[in-house]
Amino acid sequence: MKTVRARLVVILVSVAALLALPAPTQAVTDPAKTPTAVGTGGAAATVEGLATEAAIEALRGGANAIDAAVVAAAVLGVTEPFSCGIGGGGFMVIHTAEGTTTTVDGRETAPAAMHPQSFWEDGAPLPFDDARYSGMSAGVPGTVAMWDRALRQYGTMSLGETLQPGIAVARNGFLIDQTFHDQTAGNVDYFDDVPSSAALYLDPDGTPRDVGTVLRNPDLAATYDRIARLGAKGFYRGAVADAIVEAVTDPPVSADANHTWRPGVMTQRDLLRYTALEREPAHVTYRDVDVFGMGPPSSGGSTVGEALNILEGYDLAGVTRAEALHRYLEASRFSFADRNAYIADPAYFDVPLTGLLSDTFAAERRDQIGDTAATSPVPPGDPYPHNGGGTGAGMAATTTGHETTTHLTVSDRDGNVVSYTFTIESTGGNGIVVPGWGFLLNNELTDFNFSSTTHPNRVEGGKRPRSSMSPTIVTRDGEPLLALGSPGGATIITTVLQILVERLDLGASLPDAIAAPRASQRNTTATNAEPAFIQSPEGQELASAYGHVFSSTSEIGAATGIEFLTDGGVVAAAEPQRRGGGTAMVEQPVP
Repeated sequence: MKTVRARLVVILVSVAALLALPAPTQAVTDPAKTPTAVGTGGAAATVEGLATEAAIEALRGGANAIDAAVVAAAVLGVTEPFSCGIGGGGFMVIHTAEGTTTTVDGRETAPAAMHPQSFWEDGAPLPFDDARYSGMSAGVPGTVAMWDRALRQYGTMSLGETLQPGIAVARNGFLIDQTFHDQTAGNVDYFDDVPSSAALYLDPDGTPRDVGTVLRNPDLAATYDRIARLGAKGFYRGAVADAIVEAVTDPPVSADANHTWRPGVMTQRDLLRYTALEREPAHVTYRDVDVFGMGPPSSGGSTVGEALNILEGYDLAGVTRAEALHRYLEASRFSFADRNAYIADPAYFDVPLTGLLSDTFAAERRDQIGDTAATSPVPPGDPYPHNGGGTGAGMAATTTGHETTTHLTVSDRDGNVVSYTFTIESTGGNGIVVPGWGFLLNNELTDFNFSSTTHPNRVEGGKRPRSSMSPTIVTRDGEPLLALGSPGGATIITTVLQILVERLDLGASLPDAIAAPRASQRNTTATNAEPAFIQSPEGQELASAYGHVFSSTSEIGAATGIEFLTDGGVVAAAEPQRRGGGTAMVEQPVP
């Protein structure tokens, strides 16, 4: 797919981007945040301006959407290191210009020596933070292998070319904003145990670096440069791989650390054996559109799809907004009961995906939804009769912890579209910056049901933990209509679902659907909701007339998306406020 001309154009673009950035002695500025952009050609939306700008510059230089997605992701690995980076993994949904939709699975894997009681001591599972801030919680990172596979299969640039803007930002720096400062503050008590983490993210007095100061990461620039020269093997073999294993098996903590950092069991062989996988998407039809998401080990595509199948039995456009939102919350409640019971790595558990996404199973679940809120936890249904046989009776419906991710959405002028969510799990991952290489390790293995030795999502060697990431692409008559996704742990699923309902059923524009106040029902007694949702007329009616109980949370998700208009134009949209607001851009803006 790579022509000499295309490669030359991209190299020149990369060099120009590198030279255009300020030297370390010059002022560093960030692009102005623009949450909505309308125009033609390619489009990009991320939570951060430098990443969006890098993607658009790549598109203008001849890159396709897959190339530009990796360009943006590499920059986000520098500027959003507490949410994503090469120490973690993710999922990518790709719609090609030829009309096919596929997915790439870059989810982390458990080291081969892990077992169901790896997070247990004295006969009981560890508390979450004890499990998280450890070498044991780090899965084998999948991001670099995922970038490499996606580019080789669907891109036009080499991995080395896509990393150049990220190298430039790591060397020259970026401005710390309030969100970055606050995320650092939440990790200070653990970062100060780890000299490599403290040196990068804390001031000498042990406090978070001030808002408005420049953060440079020459170690990460060197890591990216090594990968650029050697390819993915520059990460999975040799010096970087050795440093990862050492950081996992002998956490690099100071002598006066005030926490116990338990060692993990990762080996060089675990890194060498890692493979990013291409998988069939999870797919449902909803009214007149096709919705493609990520299948297991992600629970995103299955849970969004099941909820949409349930909602298809209601005329949401023909009822009051409060009633439509009641149906949305209940469909999510029942779908989460099934998600919690049946989703795991399909290489280790025969996930009844066909049954979960069948219209007949959705009809069964819909019949259990009433005109008032159900009492949670509702039990899981039994999708196996809709899956060819068997039974799921007695399956445990348990949940796992929360994760923080980032999401980016990119399209190009030829019709390629990428919806990509990636993560290091909790904000700040496992708290360990790999010494000398400048990136945080993930704590993804706490996404297993590590308190259980029997659940389908229990810890096992080589296994990929269940995820909630929900990168989604919607088509109509085979043509792209929407691409979207969000960070936010298990609320990712409800965020994507609510945006789809707002846009497809309730008549909101994509920017308005992204900005709308959110509520997230995940089979819990109380529904998490933003204050603006609770205080809205619909929120008040849902409480008084429909029996919903709400618990307030400051914000849910931080979505980005692209809508493809019938006249050939595009609308790129990011959050206007959540997580400090995001940035959307298009190749040719409307004047």
